[in-house]
Amino acid sequence: MQTTEQLADRMGIEFVTLTLDEVVGRMPVAGNRQPFGLLHGGASAVLAETLGSTLSALHALPERFPVGLELACTHHRSATSGYVTGVARPIHVGRTTSTSEIVITDEQGRRTCTAKLTCLHRDTRP
Repeated sequence: MQTTEQLADRMGIEFVTLTLDEVVGRMPVAGNRQPFGLLHGGASAVLAETLGSTLSALHALPERFPVGLELACTHHRSATSGYVTGVARPIHVGRTTSTSEIVITDEQGRRTCTAKLTCLHRDTRP
């Protein structure tokens, strides 16, 4: 597995909690803004997929290998500074798929994005 030049590192994502019940991580707004100074929606999607995929991996590995199948994000409000924090929790964990809800909030605890990620659990390493 390649551990250098990962997107999560470039985005500044830090893991806070890693359990089977939830994966929590945070990401700085600085460096992840769109041209109008707001957190880029794609950056929120990267945070959501990173946390949700990690949660799936905690459930599936080492027997199966999770890969993202579908990601849906709803952006509720903008963030302009500080950090956003994402919390991924399982909705469904099965043998072949898992689905997580990821809630991203700003430093004031306001929801900025709600995402849902479904991962396929493969028999072979991608």
